[in-house]
Amino acid sequence: MIQAAIFDLDGVIVDTAHYHFIAWKRLAKELGIDFTEKENEQLKGVSRMRSLEIILDLGNLRLSHEEMERLATKKNKWFVEYINAMKPDEIFPGVKGLIQEIRSNGIKVALASSSKNADTVLNLLGIKDYFDAIVDGTMIKHSKPDPEIFLLAAKKVNIPPADCLVFEDAEAGVEAAIAARMKCVGVGSTDQLGKADLVIEKTGDFKMEQLQILNLKS
Repeated sequence: MIQAAIFDLDGVIVDTAHYHFIAWKRLAKELGIDFTEKENEQLKGVSRMRSLEIILDLGNLRLSHEEMERLATKKNKWFVEYINAMKPDEIFPGVKGLIQEIRSNGIKVALASSSKNADTVLNLLGIKDYFDAIVDGTMIKHSKPDPEIFLLAAKKVNIPPADCLVFEDAEAGVEAAIAARMKCVGVGSTDQLGKADLVIEKTGDFKMEQLQILNLKS
């Protein structure tokens, strides 16, 4: 039985992914690399340093670890500047109500985001208190599709992985949930997230009746 719901942040609760894209595109332009929204799809759900590696590969660039750290810090500074202007009304429609309904049914709610700025975003949105546990990129060694982040979230709410349901918008995140032996709701297109137990177009589309259906799936 599902006893915990674990939410990704970017693309599931709010569109911070758009601010990531703007910051990465700005950095890529400085490096003389053409970076489009199509290439940006490869960055969904992965760590900051891995994202930088993907962009550098696009430009066939090889840099020292120190230089990569400097560039990643510069990108994050821009990103933080962008998100500091965020308002609570940027939360996707229906998400707050869904989380409240899940909690009212006695189900734990956790956040599992590869972003190192997740805590800042939750505070800006005014929803930090909605979560029983928060796991972000500062707490893990391996990014999705490694299951580490979801397993840590399950541990923090003291629920077995098999009794957890993940909400994810990235293919790497769906694969991480599967690797953690958790059920998964994909938020987006079936073409990209077809491995999930259920795919919905938007997070707010999820209904509690679907939770009962997922409980019956082996």
